[in-house]
Amino acid sequence: MTHLLEVKNLRTYFQTDKGVIKSVDDISFTIKRGEVMGLVGESGSGKSITGFSLIGLLDSNGRIQPGSSIKFNGRELVGLSEKELRKIRGRDISMVFQDPMMTLNPVVKIIDQIGMAIRAHEQVSDAEVRRRAVDVLRKVQIVDPESKVDQYPHEFSGGMRQRVAIAIALLHRPQLVIADEPTTALDVSVQAEILKVVKALVAEMGTSLIWVSHDLATVSSIADTIAVMRYGKIVEAGPAREVLHNPQHPYTKGLLDALPSRSTPGQPLASAATEAAGAMDFTGLGGSAIGANADDQFVRAHGVEKIFAPRIGFLRKLGMRMGIAKEPKPVHAVKSANVTIARGEILGLVGESGSGKSTLGRILCGIYPADAGEVSVGGKPVRSASGKLGTQVQMIFQDPFASLDPRRTIFQSVAEGPIAHGFCTRANAREYVNRWLRAVAFDPAMADRYPHQFSGGQRQRIAIARALAMQPEVIICDEPVASLDVSIQAQVINLLMELRRNLNITLLFISHDLSVVNHLCDRVIVMRHGEIVEQGLAGQVFSTPRHPYTKMLLDAVPRLA
Repeated sequence: MTHLLEVKNLRTYFQTDKGVIKSVDDISFTIKRGEVMGLVGESGSGKSITGFSLIGLLDSNGRIQPGSSIKFNGRELVGLSEKELRKIRGRDISMVFQDPMMTLNPVVKIIDQIGMAIRAHEQVSDAEVRRRAVDVLRKVQIVDPESKVDQYPHEFSGGMRQRVAIAIALLHRPQLVIADEPTTALDVSVQAEILKVVKALVAEMGTSLIWVSHDLATVSSIADTIAVMRYGKIVEAGPAREVLHNPQHPYTKGLLDALPSRSTPGQPLASAATEAAGAMDFTGLGGSAIGANADDQFVRAHGVEKIFAPRIGFLRKLGMRMGIAKEPKPVHAVKSANVTIARGEILGLVGESGSGKSTLGRILCGIYPADAGEVSVGGKPVRSASGKLGTQVQMIFQDPFASLDPRRTIFQSVAEGPIAHGFCTRANAREYVNRWLRAVAFDPAMADRYPHQFSGGQRQRIAIARALAMQPEVIICDEPVASLDVSIQAQVINLLMELRRNLNITLLFISHDLSVVNHLCDRVIVMRHGEIVEQGLAGQVFSTPRHPYTKMLLDAVPRLA
């Protein structure tokens, strides 16, 4: 038997208040033993639902339709009882989720979670559980697995937690692993390590793998074959190299053209997405940045330091007095940072998680006070002596849904700040807000809806419009495209470039996606462990990096094979 998995005419529909949603609409594919298939597409394409359908993990309103067939090792899975499916899940087919904390229980030690996964299919002793737990953690390159098994998930970094999730998925040496966006939220260097580990384990164990992702470069580095999904259908499939280098479908071509690495830095990116409301309209917009004089040190931070002292609870204090607990060490998040940004410039700030880049961004925005050093915008302190903040610096966060009040309409969220600071009155707020929504190509007719009614890309546009409505001169962008599909990401990047060109906005763009930074930014700063280790013109830093850390980051960037 050549095929491990045969999927024919799979249709998975969901019954909702708005009618039937055809999440997966008549798709067919096969996977050989030991094959790695990349399943790519944007949010809503049906790729994750395809993975969930294979192991029967659907919400109660989801149904695999009659006529669908999923054969695993020649056995039909459609129609199996939940009891029969449980025997297959984890043992023969495993799944790795995007967020490892969906897999891991935060209040249960790693050893106990691995033990539960083993005992779901086998009767083994505690000693055997520990032996196998240590062995599988060592396979995914967890350092000091003998002691790490007795720790809790919160004591691990994001990359380590994802390694543990992969380890649990591989416990029973399954024949098929479904990995659903497992590296999306990880730093580029951690992602490279995870990919290396997964490729080695798949080769060693002969496991077949379905790698679900919207990142074509990542898929190209691991997959033998690729299937491209859109609106529940597979629009193109074939060998990875053939699909990526000679795409036949316009949608596949659009996804590839949206990659920053395929375009000249500073030029508008193509986008396969259709969710934009239209062209950006900058008519009637104001702001003191428009027509302002050039200033090479418009934003200036000199000798900035930030130390976070951990809070010590009652039990820790008691333990310290008794000599059985140590005083927690303070975290030196930013060390002697010197940064300047010219008016109208886009400065990139890159580094891994924990490097201090987001902390530095919040200091420049005035959200965090610096413990030492000075921060000024246009020659004026970003925070007054009393700690009061002005409106000249605004911030856009990674997760727009978390930064928008779910109980307020889009109009209410965008209008609140401008009304409070006198940029408009309640009487003319609607007209004022609509102008800024049009500036980010968002249809003002949808302004009375709530955040949950929009996609991630639309919510990020709303967050940008809310920041712009305060007529800032500087915007701090903290990973604003990290969780977006490649074509939606292209739209937001194009938007930021247009805002700089039309409104003379100064931008600090914080990211771990080096290809995006290279495309968007004029200069770049590289941070590691709170220190700035390298800075210079973006083209210069990316073509001839001087610091070994910068070279390591660049070497870890996935590229189309």
